[in-house]
Amino acid sequence: MRKLQVLAGVASAAMVAAAGQAMAQEATALEEIVVTAQKRSENLQDVPVSVTAFTADQLKNQRVGDVLALSGLSPGLQIKTDDNAANPRIFIRGIGVNDFNPSTASAVGVYLDGVYVASPMAQMAGFYDLQQVEVLRGPQGTLYGRNTTGGAINVTTKKPSNTPGADLAVDYGRFNSLNVQGGFGGPLGGDDLSFRISGLYDKSDGYTLNRLTGNKGNDADRKAVRAALRFTPDDKLTVDVSVNYSKSSGGSILTYNRSLIAQTPEAASTALPDPTFGYSFCKPSYYTSGQCTNAAGYANTSNNKYEGDYRFEGKDIVKLFGATTSVSYDFDGVTLYSVTGYQSAKRDDLEETDANPVSIFGARYIAEQDTTSQELRLQSNGATALRWVAGVYAARDNLDNNSHYDVLDVMRVPTPDNPTGMDPANSVGVFGWPLHQKTTSYAAFGQADYDLNDRLTLTAGLRWSQDEKTFHYVSDVDYGLITLFTLDDSKIFSSVSGRLGLQYKLSEDANLYATYNRGTKSGGFFSGQTTDPADIGPYRDETVNAYEVGAKSEFLDRRLRVNVSAFYYDYKDLQVYTVIQRNGLPVQLFTNASAARVYGGEAEIEARPMKGLSLTLGASLLSAEYKDFQSLGNDYSGNTLPSAPKVSLNGAARYEHPLPTGDLVSQIDFTYRSKVYYDTANTERLSDKERAFVNGQVGWRLADGRYELGVWGKNLFDTTNISDITPIAAFGFDVFSMGPPRAYGVYFRAKY
Repeated sequence: MRKLQVLAGVASAAMVAAAGQAMAQEATALEEIVVTAQKRSENLQDVPVSVTAFTADQLKNQRVGDVLALSGLSPGLQIKTDDNAANPRIFIRGIGVNDFNPSTASAVGVYLDGVYVASPMAQMAGFYDLQQVEVLRGPQGTLYGRNTTGGAINVTTKKPSNTPGADLAVDYGRFNSLNVQGGFGGPLGGDDLSFRISGLYDKSDGYTLNRLTGNKGNDADRKAVRAALRFTPDDKLTVDVSVNYSKSSGGSILTYNRSLIAQTPEAASTALPDPTFGYSFCKPSYYTSGQCTNAAGYANTSNNKYEGDYRFEGKDIVKLFGATTSVSYDFDGVTLYSVTGYQSAKRDDLEETDANPVSIFGARYIAEQDTTSQELRLQSNGATALRWVAGVYAARDNLDNNSHYDVLDVMRVPTPDNPTGMDPANSVGVFGWPLHQKTTSYAAFGQADYDLNDRLTLTAGLRWSQDEKTFHYVSDVDYGLITLFTLDDSKIFSSVSGRLGLQYKLSEDANLYATYNRGTKSGGFFSGQTTDPADIGPYRDETVNAYEVGAKSEFLDRRLRVNVSAFYYDYKDLQVYTVIQRNGLPVQLFTNASAARVYGGEAEIEARPMKGLSLTLGASLLSAEYKDFQSLGNDYSGNTLPSAPKVSLNGAARYEHPLPTGDLVSQIDFTYRSKVYYDTANTERLSDKERAFVNGQVGWRLADGRYELGVWGKNLFDTTNISDITPIAAFGFDVFSMGPPRAYGVYFRAKY
């Protein structure tokens, strides 16, 4: 809390100083921010949506290398993962999905150049050669469709230009980390055709020590390339074509093992064993005392969450390919848009899940997913009284999974009659769940903005969506030698979502808005491992009625920008991922809660108090609770939703000052979140206290901005960086997924 008070005090004082001194200082106005949150280019201040936009330079200055690194940078945005190369779990205003299985869509849609990134395996692709990233908060059910009940993240890459140019960015730092990204392009034989080629190389030795081998884990090895063409034969037609390929072949995640089983009376938190697990849990103060073990007798006596005794170091290999064609033709009064996308994702992850030298629980995740999509959109041009957009959307998605868990290998006893020693009746064996899912999606949508007068604008939108899902699932043991059950099912999920809003223009620099949004998240079939066909589902659509009011304003000749909002969500059939214990095994469930209630408020402030100084501050207050949720005899009503901190803050101060040669460029930024729970039950040991993270850089820019070099640091105070805590209490331990500790280094940038 002390760090929070200091950071909040500094930020608040800076903002007050900004307002008081702006008229007296030689300050420049804030730049206009153009966003495409409503499928057209608009000034962010004119859009009645809560949205945060990041430019390419802002992303580089804060070392945002993928979607995971966006966590905390927008009010109410929290992102975590239990993998090194895939499956980010994105939460906006407390709404997200804890499930890591490949068929489960996020509640926050991720879009790359207008194409929905359906596969969670593709959502951790490295950021490079970007134009902008937008974070839209709240349901986006009209223009973006299903699976956006929490919000959306729009990623836009740099487009080819007729002006020749190139840029390069190099970061080197602790853990022998090297990040190189850049691009170049220009015209191809004339003014109507241009190209751009860009790439990424990202490698590090890793930050987690394997005490058994002396090797480092949680290492990175990412390579990516993108090629793009733009064809503009006249001022009416624009054709953009791009293809991209990336491969991540770094280490599989190495977690921290916390032993739970009390071996002595003084270490036990209760006198009698827990009735669910059959043992007494350790007191927190005894976790590393040597008096706490897992089910195999292993005791981790180290408090250092960046080391462990790992019996092997696996690889998490993800290969991605994508192609996009965007065509726009201006018919004077209207423009026709066509966006065609293809994505392919393949993953092979050999994971040392239990983080200890005795083989209790391991995993191999093997999956392939490909998606083809097409959107056609017709929309009005110009600043007319009626502005509208209408379109249709279709997609086909195929998912194949051939993953398995290796459970209690230490307990296998081979015999002549059973040479493998597997005993599925006692949860000993290799449990697989090969599956195939085919999803065919259709949608039709429209939205109109009508100026009732020169100050008041009415917005109305509607979208019909349909997903047809066909599901084939096999639960087997010993690599298919024993089949526990086979399931074939299909279901059509249809829904209607929409938007209704009013915006009132107080002045040229201020407006108010009030909106109602109905969002949906598609139902489906659970794609995790189970030995019970009843767990597969199907589960129902998630729906939300969301109400929001807000104000966007600029003061002091656009040197101070203040945007605020308040919201209330009423959820029905909220989709929830939980872990229970069954037959001595941790079992995943994905089901519908009866209801949830979410409300809160947010603020984003930008200021230019003096020449060269830029300040930003974001804040979120949040209440997110289950209203009525019972599952398998457990009552979660009143519990806080996972990854939903009551308070979160982010801010930055950037200062640029001319030197005799070149310019000094410096920046310091921070994020803060209050306590979070990582599970539905709000288990205290599966929570994390409030955390604040501070980053910074100092550089020297010269040659009119063509070159820049300097030093940087992330997590300067070396705050414990816990991404997630996963219970495997059936076997007597929890595992911690850790984000990087303090890092620092040097950087160089060039552009031509």
